[in-house]
Amino acid sequence: QVQLVESGGGLVQAGGSLRLSCAASGRTFGTYAMGWFRQAPGKEREFVGVISRSGGSTDYADSLKGRFTISRDNAKNTVYLQMNSLKPEDTAVYYCAATTYSSYGAGADYYNYWGQGTQVTVSS
Repeated sequence: QVQLVESGGGLVQAGGSLRLSCAASGRTFGTYAMGWFRQAPGKEREFVGVISRSGGSTDYADSLKGRFTISRDNAKNTVYLQMNSLKPEDTAVYYCAATTYSSYGAGADYYNYWGQGTQVTVSS
């Protein structure tokens, strides 16, 4: 079992930055990859990015490359999502997710544990 709790969401002006955190508990943190997803009102959940178990490999949605960065601190059982140059269209609920499966990717089906989400609102 893995429990995930996101934090760090809030209201920010366009062009600003936010860093989201996701604290994990339960299974040993370094044994599973972590992903970030987001869901805007009226839209489907969207892949943001993923980081490998060690943190040595990351992958992002093409549209977010260069603005969003995922990192993890396995000693603190925490994964981070650094968001820069935020735009109003980045407004969404952001979710972290864990996969204890052997493979991972952009599809939500890869992930078997989810946090409750944190709201990010970007004003114009």
